[in-house]
Amino acid sequence: MARPRVFGSKSHGARMERIRSSSRFRDGAFQNTTRVAPGLKGNPLPLLGEYFFSDVKREPSVALPVLDPRPVWQRPSDTGLRVTWLGHSTLLLELDGVRLLTDPVFGERASPFGFAGPKRFHKTPVRFDELPELDVVLISHDHYDHLCLATMRELAKSKVPIVTSLGVGAHLEGWGIEHSRITELDWGDSTQVKGLTVTATPAQHFSGRGMSDRNTTSWASFVLETGKHRVFFSGDTGLTEEFRDIGARFGKFDLVMLEVGAFHEKWGDIHLGPHNALKALEMIGSGTFLPIHWGTFNLALHAWDEPAETLAALVEENKVPMVTPRLGAPIEPSRVETFDPWWREVK
Repeated sequence: MARPRVFGSKSHGARMERIRSSSRFRDGAFQNTTRVAPGLKGNPLPLLGEYFFSDVKREPSVALPVLDPRPVWQRPSDTGLRVTWLGHSTLLLELDGVRLLTDPVFGERASPFGFAGPKRFHKTPVRFDELPELDVVLISHDHYDHLCLATMRELAKSKVPIVTSLGVGAHLEGWGIEHSRITELDWGDSTQVKGLTVTATPAQHFSGRGMSDRNTTSWASFVLETGKHRVFFSGDTGLTEEFRDIGARFGKFDLVMLEVGAFHEKWGDIHLGPHNALKALEMIGSGTFLPIHWGTFNLALHAWDEPAETLAALVEENKVPMVTPRLGAPIEPSRVETFDPWWREVK
């Protein structure tokens, strides 16, 4: 039976040889530095009870408000670093004239199915075809809330280069994106696009789009550098000591984007959550903190706004520099003095 198109394609040939040469690829799968189980920890029965009987408000009662960023995008950034959160882990980064889009998901659902699966809490602030001219697209790994087939079909119509994790290129080529546009990185690898250096760095997670391809593609976090600015994008990750190494290797960061949603203590060590995100920030050692991976899809058992509320209390207590831009609001982090608790306005 043919593999359904939405599940993507498997690597073969030269791509498979490169995968096999990775020090992280053993026994037919990519490995984390520390062995972790992506499944549940402990007895699953309490979790089932929480799923069926909890009164936690996992979705907002109304669509979340979004702003139109296009008027601001028409003007160059004053500081050289501007970021627009478009929802979940999708951000438009402007670094000294280079425009980079992370984990673009413009589809209605984070799911292989158009009729079922987590649905958006809000419309996208812009359609894909309303984005400004892009210099590069960054894709951290192949999970549905980070790699969206509908969006990739739109991206295939363009000539924008794509940087992604080792093995993910097979999906992209299967969906009509030219091999020449795709750069795949293993941890420690770097590439340059118009003066922007993109380096794949460790993350503690897993991959796969179907039942038979667990960890056959890689996952990564990324450091993005120009001559003037340096930012960190976590992708999906649990807490790992490798964050200390990243901070020591690269030095001072201007902006650190860390995932904070879709977490649960029984889900192993593959997502940070608010408390561990702050630990990760401390380990990295510098940078204004921008929480991502929340507020767009119902992917967990916590309240939809719990990550933001928990962080609001923690950062005030610990004097952590954090920005929480409204969906679609371009901001220049060095000019934002405090976070905006906009989610409290949603009734």
